[in-house]
Amino acid sequence: MENFIIQNENALYYEINYSCDHGLFLALGDKGYFFTDGRYEVEAKENIKSNKYDIEVQITKDLIRSARNILKKYHKLSVIYNPQDFSVYDFEKLKADLKINFLAKPNFHQEKRMIKTKDEIELLHKSQTLNNEAFKKFAKYISKKGENALEFFLHFKSQSFLTHKGKYDLSFNPIVGINANAAKPHALPSNDKLKKGDLLLFDAGMKYQRYCSDKTRTGYFSKNGLSFKKEQKFKDAKMQQIYDTVLKAQETAIQGIKVGMLASEVDMLAREVIEKAGYGKYFVHSTGHGIGLDIHELPFISPKSKVVLEEGMVFSIEPGIYLPKEFGVRIEDLVVVEANGARILGE
Repeated sequence: MENFIIQNENALYYEINYSCDHGLFLALGDKGYFFTDGRYEVEAKENIKSNKYDIEVQITKDLIRSARNILKKYHKLSVIYNPQDFSVYDFEKLKADLKINFLAKPNFHQEKRMIKTKDEIELLHKSQTLNNEAFKKFAKYISKKGENALEFFLHFKSQSFLTHKGKYDLSFNPIVGINANAAKPHALPSNDKLKKGDLLLFDAGMKYQRYCSDKTRTGYFSKNGLSFKKEQKFKDAKMQQIYDTVLKAQETAIQGIKVGMLASEVDMLAREVIEKAGYGKYFVHSTGHGIGLDIHELPFISPKSKVVLEEGMVFSIEPGIYLPKEFGVRIEDLVVVEANGARILGE
């Protein structure tokens, strides 16, 4: 078994079924040490469990010092850590004068979580199913009461549907973009008002048992209201052309996914469709990202990714075209890689 030290909350939860904002976990073979302070003693001892480690909970005012006290007993031991997870100050304090070989491995814990278990896939499926329900309810609300509503208000209102009236947490701050604001991939809400004939981009997700969902739809607000279905009919011919191109890019990528191919090859499947349509320079981000306990995990479905796809990987497919000061279109689903290809989660 690997020796490692972590303090990222999702990494903690994955390993020991518990996390807090002031915790540290040290794994040495099958022995584990969880360090926290008195504020979390009761809930830590109630919730921590593991099939891999015999865990000792230590209550302390100085997590680093207590971890050092354990590590002082060892010589020539190798311990993995994520340099993105520790401040320079904390790491220098941790390693000072110890005879430990600290191995820096960026994202090492996300690599551990890249292939999801059946239970994790089911949690992600449930999360996306609940997210889909929220999308439908939000679209119904917009159809009835959305006309002349400010982006700010629609952004606020969406959160009630996404959290199912406070029952769940958000995966991330949702994105609501009307027309030109939809041309900003990570648009912040504005004072723009939703009018009939407008395009509306909605990118949002929630968490179910800490597992994230993520979905994007671009809809047309017509006299008949709005839906977030993939079939969209725009009055504006250019909008329709862009939308159809993005949809084709997404469907082409999803249909082309196979075990053993490179993540960069999936990205290229989507990118080629958009480039052939003449909009390559307006597709300004990667085709997708892994998802799980974190909203952005490995693998990244990008032009540079050399990750080989394996069964159990879960990631988004979300190509987009963004025309500055005009409008933007993005369509996103989550897929799991299976033996015979990709399956869309939440359906």
